[in-house]
Amino acid sequence: MRYRMLSVVVFLAAMSVDAAWAQQRNSAPIPGKDTLALEEYRIGPEDVLNISVWKNDPMSRTVPVRPDGMISLPLLDDVRAAGLTPMQLRELLVQKLAEYVPSPSVSVIVSEVRSFKVSVLGEVNRPARYELKSRTTVLDVIALAGGFNQFAARTRIIIIRQEGDKRQRLLFNYNKVVAGGADDENYYLQPNDIVLVP
Repeated sequence: MRYRMLSVVVFLAAMSVDAAWAQQRNSAPIPGKDTLALEEYRIGPEDVLNISVWKNDPMSRTVPVRPDGMISLPLLDDVRAAGLTPMQLRELLVQKLAEYVPSPSVSVIVSEVRSFKVSVLGEVNRPARYELKSRTTVLDVIALAGGFNQFAARTRIIIIRQEGDKRQRLLFNYNKVVAGGADDENYYLQPNDIVLVP
């Protein structure tokens, strides 16, 4: 009887510890996450969009986003797509098409992501401009670039980010991040970021 009671107490204690650990894990911030990383995808130049207007084949088509950020559609001519989420572009097209089509139903699908490009320069084995397809961290693009060469200053890496008219410089200490002391500094990159390895 004592063994049975003891095993029940141990089982309940283990369950409460497991539940507390799960709650802490779910509420803890994701390492390397910044708020920009979780925003919806924004369309950029060179992306390819599949625009479908229900029961209107002539208006439905696959279009590239031009370097100026515009797309061309019948009746509407040029429409700005760059900088919008697919849902925002959908709403804009519904508004514009309402003049020509009663109650238009539109869907916008990004069929090819081509605007998410970052540059890796300096003391890496393969400096280049890389076209990315998904959220990518600084460590990821350093790996894409073949890692560091022997002259790299791993503690003084700079991410140059253009935000509107301002240019932001983020410092990245590779040694600190890989040692596990600064997971939140393993930034998610944004389109047109430059990773500079001195």
